[in-house]
Amino acid sequence: RVHGAAGMDMSRVKFAWCAEEITKNAEAYWTQALDVARRFTLARIRKCCQIMGRHENSLTGAQILYPVMQCTDIFFLKADVCQLGVDQKKVNMLAREYCDFAGIKLKPVILSHHMLYGLLPGQAKMSKSNPDSAIFMEDTKEDVERKIMNAHCPKEPEKDDGKAEQDGEDSLQIIKDPLKNPCLDYVKNIILSTPGAKFVTEKKTYTDFENVKSDFLSGVLSENQLKKGIISCINELLEPVRKHFKENEFARDVLEKVKEFKKESTNTTQPKTFKSLKIEGTENCSVVFAPFPSTTLSVGHVLNIISTLQRAPKSNPLILWIPNWSAVVNNVFDGSLKVIDAAYSFLIETLKFVAPELMERVKVVHQKDAILQNNSGDYWISVINAGRHFPVSRICEIDPTKENAGFVIGSLMHVADIVSLRPALVFSTDGHLSKLHQLAVDFLNHSSSLSGAPKVPELKVEKHIVTDLLIGAENDETKREILMNDQAADVKKKINRSFCEPSNVEVCPPLILAEHLGFTNSKFSISRKEENGGNKDYSTIADLRSDFASGALHPGDLKPSVIKVVDQFVQKVRDHSKDAKMKTIDAILSAYIKKLEKK
Repeated sequence: RVHGAAGMDMSRVKFAWCAEEITKNAEAYWTQALDVARRFTLARIRKCCQIMGRHENSLTGAQILYPVMQCTDIFFLKADVCQLGVDQKKVNMLAREYCDFAGIKLKPVILSHHMLYGLLPGQAKMSKSNPDSAIFMEDTKEDVERKIMNAHCPKEPEKDDGKAEQDGEDSLQIIKDPLKNPCLDYVKNIILSTPGAKFVTEKKTYTDFENVKSDFLSGVLSENQLKKGIISCINELLEPVRKHFKENEFARDVLEKVKEFKKESTNTTQPKTFKSLKIEGTENCSVVFAPFPSTTLSVGHVLNIISTLQRAPKSNPLILWIPNWSAVVNNVFDGSLKVIDAAYSFLIETLKFVAPELMERVKVVHQKDAILQNNSGDYWISVINAGRHFPVSRICEIDPTKENAGFVIGSLMHVADIVSLRPALVFSTDGHLSKLHQLAVDFLNHSSSLSGAPKVPELKVEKHIVTDLLIGAENDETKREILMNDQAADVKKKINRSFCEPSNVEVCPPLILAEHLGFTNSKFSISRKEENGGNKDYSTIADLRSDFASGALHPGDLKPSVIKVVDQFVQKVRDHSKDAKMKTIDAILSAYIKKLEKK
């Protein structure tokens, strides 16, 4: 309405509502956004952020998400030319850098435009929180006069204390301007910005800005005369807009609503109603989050998930949450959703093969599908609201080694996951996941007074099952862990090499494997020669540990029995290795591993 009333030709203008466009194309948009986030460090994204937050180390998570979304918008809109204020130059340049990372040959052209100074002293640009820092299109004649007459109007450059450069204000100047006079700025970039324009004062009519500036600095044109001329010209420009919003009923109603919204926004600091995605069938559930996948799937990894799922009460729906989009933004498998989904499919199929009865009561929910099958916009509002609440420093406490922007976004998504699931219980064995769960609980506690806010879930941290056969002596997981695709010879070789000191029950991987796999048929059998004590069946892990601690059971007799039960466990997966689905999974993961080896 403003643009049309101001005289713009609207016949070739299309207004696209961001929320609507993103929601209609959620998969394409957020896939792109996650890819942008995973490719940049936090340090690089910080350079695009607001001046105050960046230098006071008080950036919120939302201020990291914002430039990621701005960058995504450029590619989502397929923009060839980006025309924005110079304050957006750094995020526009981020888009050009992204093209290099993503192999996009045609980069967007960046046209950065001058930013008007704020009307008050020390303002490199207008302040949204201070209405007197700029002239607005709905301002009355009285507003314009008050603002311009009170405007900062120096004749000499202010003393440079280095603060402007430190705060990045100098980067907002396309042409160096030490004077930074907002009144002259309005004359140059508004009043005399169009061909044939005139600036009329009570003394003189100007068509060239440099003459205005020269006369003002020399005293020929007084500050009062300059400001009176600006008031007259600005009001002349605004009069058609005022007339439209006064005489057009629809425009008048819109303006009144905007004014009401402004009043409401000044009376509250946060929304009164909690808005979030609600995933059907998960409220009051018990949820276990699958950890991010790797190129290998160990027996220990599977045992931890099974053990955690078994501890969930049978009275609640039981959810295994597959955070595949979060894995993308955290750059797992170089952000390849295809490989991530293949690795998660291997995990899910393995769980079905080795624990079929348990998996009958487990509902597997893939994060990406759950978001897209529901109102995805509500999910991302939760991400944004969590981001507004948490400073980046709080999120980085979860893992100080993470330097990627995707880690911040992924952590906020974890909060939104729990908000959307609305669980009663959240389980974990992993320290990293426990910290993410706590982040969600902190957010829900903060939001508990809002209408519609979910109940704060109870966090259950289960003991992590450690199956590292070599106790940290080897970094290569394929050598220190039994893998779910190991052959019988591999299982035997690894367990025979495993750490297993006589009588040491505190650190003994074979005992741990025996505990979790040896008593599935109620007893664990040891086969040995008569001179070594003969065969013996154990009905409890306590008895087995007692004999091992006393020396009655030697590592050489324990290991063969452990090899047997572990191999039987892995064989359940081997039996299905020729299934079409498993062959497809194997082909995808093998291709990725080969690609890594070539790098």
